[in-house]
Amino acid sequence: MNIDGTPYRTILPAADGASVEVIDQTRLPFAFEMKRLATLDEAAVAIRTMIVRGAPLIGVTAAYGLALGLRRDASDAGIDHAVETLAATRPTAINLRWALDRVAAKLREVEVSERAAYAFAEAGRIAEEDVESCHAIGRHGAAILADLHEAKGRRLNVLTHCNAGWLATVDWGTALAPIYVAHEAGIPVHVYVDETRPRNQGAALTAFELNAHGVPHTVISDNAGGHLMQHGEIDVCIVGSDRTTASGDVCNKIGTYLKALAASDNRIPFYAALPFSTIDWTLTDGVAQIPIEERDGREVSHLTGRLADGGFATIEVVSPGSPVANPAFDVTPARLVTGIITERGVASADAEGLLALYPERRSAV
Repeated sequence: MNIDGTPYRTILPAADGASVEVIDQTRLPFAFEMKRLATLDEAAVAIRTMIVRGAPLIGVTAAYGLALGLRRDASDAGIDHAVETLAATRPTAINLRWALDRVAAKLREVEVSERAAYAFAEAGRIAEEDVESCHAIGRHGAAILADLHEAKGRRLNVLTHCNAGWLATVDWGTALAPIYVAHEAGIPVHVYVDETRPRNQGAALTAFELNAHGVPHTVISDNAGGHLMQHGEIDVCIVGSDRTTASGDVCNKIGTYLKALAASDNRIPFYAALPFSTIDWTLTDGVAQIPIEERDGREVSHLTGRLADGGFATIEVVSPGSPVANPAFDVTPARLVTGIITERGVASADAEGLLALYPERRSAV
């Protein structure tokens, strides 16, 4: 996607052919910087500290991280160590484990001297597939937006939560991909962007990329969405997902569940957009079975921002000494999800709906 007319991807092989470069998302929206990852540990830190974030991008970064680890130790023990190190960085997003398993599956059949090169090439293939999947998600989702626009006969207002744009993938995004495709097709789309506390990925990242790409949008506080729905200001909600069960439960950034409840109460369609790699076919009850990452409470108790003089400062916003909890995700039950937008089309949020798009999974469920 574009930043001031220049196309970028979030991750790409570096010029040296032995490392990768990523957009440092901890520096956005006030600074756009690329960061080079050359080792397994650097890739793991980038995932853990959210230099890279978003389920699909985490998966691609993990795949490259495995390849970087094999440059130092390509033995069977080296494979196990790299997989274990990367898998432990963030527990909720299933794409991370999916990508590691895919790369590692055939590594032991490859000569030790060729393992690093094989893994690096496979990571590149995963990245390209992600771009194609997200663009297809965009086309399928844009068809929904086109139908809604035709029915409304006016500007279409879309609510999204967190960042599920191209910054969360390699390119295009998941929840924002339909918006980009619709925008480029001339459909008048306006996005209400939840700030998404505590890390403010909506205000910092979604707003950044929409602004850079010229898509009309308005940032709102997390608690304003229900009010706007009650007053007819929201036509449709589209969110991403870090893990979706075989039964259609959707795990996404904390606060998503509340938006789904408000959408249901106001009869507003609520969609989740995600690629096949986000579906965990081994799970059927998202609330009971999906592990929810608990992050550092400092993300809630402190805020970092830019001062009027251009400098930066971190401030404390919680009463000193008060305990802080910081669950990073919640689960929206399938009953609240209108449909799941995938690279193969739009499925109803249930087992049969997903299996209709992925019939090859019937024997595995």
